[in-house]
Order: sequence, then structure tokens, then C-alpha cells
Amino acid sequence: MQHGSFPAGVAGSELTRLLARLAETPPPDTAPAFAEGLGRWLGWADAVSLSTALSTDLGRVDAGPASGASGLEEADFHRVRAALAASIAKGPDDDASSPADFSPYRRHCHAQQQAMQNAIAALRQRLRDALSRRSPALAKLAAIDAVMDRALSAQERTLLGLVPLRLQSHFERMARAARSADRSGGDSTDDTRWTDAFRQDMERVLLAELSHRLMPAQGLLDSLHPLPQTP
Repeated sequence: MQHGSFPAGVAGSELTRLLARLAETPPPDTAPAFAEGLGRWLGWADAVSLSTALSTDLGRVDAGPASGASGLEEADFHRVRAALAASIAKGPDDDASSPADFSPYRRHCHAQQQAMQNAIAALRQRLRDALSRRSPALAKLAAIDAVMDRALSAQERTLLGLVPLRLQSHFERMARAARSADRSGGDSTDDTRWTDAFRQDMERVLLAELSHRLMPAQGLLDSLHPLPQTP
């Protein structure tokens, strides 16, 4: 049984391609147009908030020291990413009751998703605060990002909540293949090999999700770097 599926292009190309490969289905050839997809996700109240953020004149903002501040924010970004990646790589905290027991992996996936959501939301707010201190244009960008975050976060949580289900489908296929090989007189070490392979696949998927979740924060961080001066 297929435990959930992503609409084309919703979850970011790397994550989408990886999940499609694990599901043994071809990835989508094309993604929906950005404006078309955004129009389906934004309600009228979200559209009003976005319009207000785009049209509001934030006036003068006293800029701080650009080079030092962007260095601090960049270090913050890398610290958060490294901590989350290390937690993903550690794997489940508890052991499975049998090779076919998916529950420790499910708990690990849910825990990592919650950790990513909390840490990246706080990081994104810190980056918005830094942008707001730089210039009126960057303060407006921070305000727009805050509106988009509020408007799209519930939809993103719903879609990314399908990741553990897709991993469970992959786990069950691998378990069936291992049982079939065992009945055919396969190697007795097959259980270890296939569960190790699944752990590696799960880690790759969660790291791809981490990269996807970090994209808005990466965009805010990039906006903090001063543009090169033209001669």
C-alpha cells in the first residue's frame, strides 16, 4: 500500500526525486507554475496580509555594522544545520522488537521533524530580526517572509508529514523482499543488510528534508550579505 504521495514539485526537487526513487516511481517531469501553486495555498486573509506587507512603507531603519552582523548570522545558520544533521545521523534512540518493526524509525522521523520545525522557525525569526535592523528594503523582505511563513506553514506541515509514511512503505517493501529471499534460502545476514540499507535511505531522506526546510532561512541569510560593488 502506498502511504501518501507528494504533489509534483511541492517538497523541493531533491526530496521529491529521492522519495520517488524509493517508491520506485518516476519523478514528475514538470512542477506546477509557482503562482498557480501559491494561489491554491493562500486564502483571502493571507493575500490581504501579503498585500499589506508589500505596500507598507517602513520608513528609515538605522543600519548596524553589516560585515560583523552577517558573520554572526551565518555562524548561527551553520550551527543550527550541523546540530540537526548530527541528530538525524544518530538514528533511532530505541531498538526494534524485530527486523520488521518500523516503530523506532517512525518515532525517530517524527522527533527529527519536530526538532527541525522548532529550530528552523527560531533561526528564521532571528534572521528576520537581523534584516529588520538593516534597511527599509530588507525590513520589508522580513515582513513578507513572516507573512509567507504564517500562510504556508500548515500546508507544509501536512505535506512533510507524509515523509514518514513514504519511508514506511519503503521499509515494508524491503522487509517483504528480505522475507522472500529468506524463504528461497538466502543468506542469514540479510536482515542486518537490509535494515542497514534502510537506515541509510532514511538518513538521506531526512537530510534532504532538512535542506528543504532551510531554504527560506538560506534566502534570508543571503540577503544579509552586501552586494558586490560594481566598478
